[in-house]
Amino acid sequence: MIIVVIDDDPKITALLKRALSLEGYTVETANSGTDGLALVGELQPQLVVLDVMMPVTDGWEVCRRIRATADVPVLMLTARDEVSDRVKGLDLGADDYLVKPFALEELLARVRALLRRKTPEKTDKILSFKNLILDTGAREARRADRAIVLTAKEYDLLRLFMENPRRVLTRDLLMERVWGFDFSGESNVLEVYIGMLRQKLEESGEDRLIQTVRGVGYVLR
Repeated sequence: MIIVVIDDDPKITALLKRALSLEGYTVETANSGTDGLALVGELQPQLVVLDVMMPVTDGWEVCRRIRATADVPVLMLTARDEVSDRVKGLDLGADDYLVKPFALEELLARVRALLRRKTPEKTDKILSFKNLILDTGAREARRADRAIVLTAKEYDLLRLFMENPRRVLTRDLLMERVWGFDFSGESNVLEVYIGMLRQKLEESGEDRLIQTVRGVGYVLR
């Protein structure tokens, strides 16, 4: 598997190239957003590790351009830990977000989770709940006559809910099934994605379908 690391700090790119190469990945690096975009277009990697704060073409713009042309997972790195920054990255299409300084073990675990291949489906299904429809073959969602554009993780999360309607899904189960491993207890990535998904499902003033079960998790009802 090919991973492209884009960061303007040569020490970071060297560290990640060494660590990821030891895990068996083929790693190419770039120290600018422009060079990184060229690498992604040339190599078509399975994962991009992307720094946010870069001169000229920053990580936000790089992520936006990648997402406009490819479905490759993007793991964003940043020294800024404000919730608004995390939400901005996720809104632009990033699949995960890690704040610097980070533990190398956690980064490697997140990389494995993003690269974990899912078992191909034998048949496509149309899932429905009230006026919400999810076409698993086309990976498209609709509520009434309104199309809903989903990121990869939003789709995985919504599908899990729609395959288990009216069943309370715990936070641990959602994290394990959608992200593949247990995030640290202080991480709020699930809450951020739930909020983003709710916003899209309720954009035209529709009733809330994803309900919070305090102290437990969430339920589609």
